[in-house]
Amino acid sequence: MVEGGLTMSLWRNKKILVTGGAGFLGSFVVEKLINERGIDPQQVLIPRSEDRDLRLWENCQKVTREIDLVIHLAARVGGIGFNRENPATLFYDNAVMGIHLMEAARINGVKKFVALGTICAYPKFTPVPFREKDLWNGYPEETNAPYGLAKKMLLVQAQAYRRQYGFNAIYLLPVNLYGPKDNFDPNSSHVVPALIQKCLDAIGQGEDHITVWGTGKASREFLFVEDAAEAILLAAEKYDKPAPVNIGAGFEISIKALAELIVKLTGFNGTIVWDSTKPDGQPRRMLNTTKAEQEFGFKAKTSLEEGLKKTIKWYRKYI
Repeated sequence: MVEGGLTMSLWRNKKILVTGGAGFLGSFVVEKLINERGIDPQQVLIPRSEDRDLRLWENCQKVTREIDLVIHLAARVGGIGFNRENPATLFYDNAVMGIHLMEAARINGVKKFVALGTICAYPKFTPVPFREKDLWNGYPEETNAPYGLAKKMLLVQAQAYRRQYGFNAIYLLPVNLYGPKDNFDPNSSHVVPALIQKCLDAIGQGEDHITVWGTGKASREFLFVEDAAEAILLAAEKYDKPAPVNIGAGFEISIKALAELIVKLTGFNGTIVWDSTKPDGQPRRMLNTTKAEQEFGFKAKTSLEEGLKKTIKWYRKYI
């Protein structure tokens, strides 16, 4: 919880637009704004269903009127399979949303714009741990390059708008998120919810194995969604510079080790079959998170095992 008159005064009487505020990450950001920052719910605008298509310029204009701060979390996302099947959709939807929304925010006099990028924007063979200075040193991993590059254009736009217009836009680069309320749709989910669902479905159906894409050799870093929400609000409060900032937990785990951990935590007693005909995606992912701690005091608090237990508990209760 953030306390103290200075921090609270930063939010007082501010009108805040949270795009994607009803979604996975956005719901936690909104919850923290209200419960921990003391924001009146009336001050937080979450685009309504009729205004939700932010690919449309008129909707972006409408939702940014009389807004002080935009936290742009809305995105079209998915796992490796979804990215392979929908590269054009992912590029167009994410690029157009971001471009229109930031321009509308500038025109309407928004004081600050927090843009969320993606670790998919990093080059395929970035040295581990990924440092912000390496962001432009190569092309992203092919299966998610259209999505990663569309989100990367928000950084270009933010820096250009700061130079030309003095517009205060910041850009954050989160790792893979997971946690309660995640997307468990098997057609578009990321690896953590997909593995949890596979294990629990297998238990329910009495199956003796689960099949997982790839070889298990690729590594990933995972950030619990509540930690990510806190990082975003700390950056909104304290960070006003043009350089991008990594948001992560500062560790990596192989997909094989992750799958084995989820098997253990769910109580699935079967085996894991690796489908090596399917892609692994980027070979390794792990962020250097020094800048986030230095610039706005963010350090992840939730261990992977603790976060997975909370996610599995939520899934068993609600899905």
